Amino acid sequence: MKIHHISQENSILNKFLSEIRDVSVQKDAMRFRRNIERIGEILGYELSKKLDFSSITTTTPLGEKKKEIPVNDVVLCSILRAGLPLHNGLLNYFDDAENAFISAYRHHPNNDEAFEIVVEYFASPSINDKTLLLIDPMLATGKSLVAVHEAIKKYGSPKKIHIVSVIGSSDGVDYIKKYFPDNTDLWIAAIDENLNEKGYIVPGLGDAGDLAFGVKM
Repeated sequence: MKIHHISQENSILNKFLSEIRDVSVQKDAMRFRRNIERIGEILGYELSKKLDFSSITTTTPLGEKKKEIPVNDVVLCSILRAGLPLHNGLLNYFDDAENAFISAYRHHPNNDEAFEIVVEYFASPSINDKTLLLIDPMLATGKSLVAVHEAIKKYGSPKKIHIVSVIGSSDGVDYIKKYFPDNTDLWIAAIDENLNEKGYIVPGLGDAGDLAFGVKM
């Protein structure tokens, strides 16, 4: 797996990252969603450089111009519900992509810190031989992404997998490297060092789904 840690270079991305982490800015759910969307646009732009390109000729009012454009069959697959703002940012750039949605949540069978990942819903076109963008804003333990990858295997084998995340932990990144195939790239805005005892990223930003859409029951 190749890892693209985008915030290692200074750019406007760092402003959006700082705002989604800031407890005072987080009170504005609309701004939180918009910043996640902006981060999705930046990650999508960087990712687009690694796609397959082909030459086309465009006719203008005054002549013709040849240019290389991406030609991949892209499927955007978001993990509900937190992935939706990030999905929208990527869809702004890959506006002709097909779309898929999958649910994955932490189930605590013993009402303690231990949990398992439950996948209950998947709506998708065929992903066979296509370019799959697997979208999950918070890469904490990595178990959700691995469970989702296992669940979607029966729908086909992508030609290429791009995982797109906003913030991850070092442990989570190391974990998914063990389970995803070699034809996988990770595009991530920031990588934090630690997980707490509940498996949440520290310093992270909290629960992305709750911050975007309100506290769940």
